[in-house]
Amino acid sequence: MVIKTELCHFTEYRIYPGRGQRFIAKDGKVSFFITSKVDSLFHQRIKAVKLRWTQAWRRMNKKGKVDESAKKRTRKAAKFQKAIVGMSLDDIKKKKAMKPELRVQAKEAAAKEAKARQTKTKAAPKAKSGASAAPKGKADKGQKVTGGKKAAGGGGKNEALKSKR
Repeated sequence: MVIKTELCHFTEYRIYPGRGQRFIAKDGKVSFFITSKVDSLFHQRIKAVKLRWTQAWRRMNKKGKVDESAKKRTRKAAKFQKAIVGMSLDDIKKKKAMKPELRVQAKEAAAKEAKARQTKTKAAPKAKSGASAAPKGKADKGQKVTGGKKAAGGGGKNEALKSKR
């Protein structure tokens, strides 16, 4: 035998026959409440969402039944290698496959070569520009030195007042 149940308008609980209270508003809308407490809360215009024991609150705060398939799954980023500027993908793979001792030796050799190149470039310019470099100091008496203010600017309120005077 099937028992006809209705849902409470406020709490969304099932109401079995012989229980509950029906309220018909002036506009003809029918509300069915499970208890007088619920009826009272409805007429006080208290929202069901704000009461923790109602289904509306549970739905709003994601409590109760949640389908496992509906939950979002986070994807892991797939790792893959790309070529870097100055190195092809094959070069990178060769370096990874290289033994650590060989890699350290190659690094040291490259560092020595770079150091030698730097000392060469530093020694060459010093010999050329020894006498031609002008000493940095105060400007000559004939030269005009500009102040800290910008040559062309917005002016502003104070600038406009000065021009009127």
